[in-house]
Amino acid sequence: MIRPLVFLRTAAALAASLTFLPPAQSQAGAPQSLQTITLTAGMHNIHAEVAATDGQREIGLMYRTDMPQPNGMLFVFDAPALHCFWMKNTLLPLSIAFLDDDGSVVNVVDMQPQTLVSHCPLKPVRYALEMNQGWFAKRAIKSGFRLGGPPFQK
Repeated sequence: MIRPLVFLRTAAALAASLTFLPPAQSQAGAPQSLQTITLTAGMHNIHAEVAATDGQREIGLMYRTDMPQPNGMLFVFDAPALHCFWMKNTLLPLSIAFLDDDGSVVNVVDMQPQTLVSHCPLKPVRYALEMNQGWFAKRAIKSGFRLGGPPFQK
């Protein structure tokens, strides 16, 4: 009779400890869940998870098998630089928009899943926004288009 009680207490303690992990943490091979902000692209709203730490940016959208159309991930860096991206362990085809400090699109690149090809901005940037592949093209969002939202407001 004591064994089941000990097992239940141990399982309950484990479950309780897992419940309080910060959402940014991800177990190996599992997608992460991050804080979301709303960005605007003309009349379109984007629900963007914010990857602002080295660990969050390193995992990015890895291991996800789907992503709703208005969702994406905004990568925020401390300073503008030639921040390049690859698609290792990323299962979804994505498009990435490299963004100036004011939200202006520098360039947009399509990326293929599970590749190690580097995709870089044409000039140093502080932000990059990943969306499902083709999202930007379908909305005629290209170089010079300006996104709105909290990071870009001065």
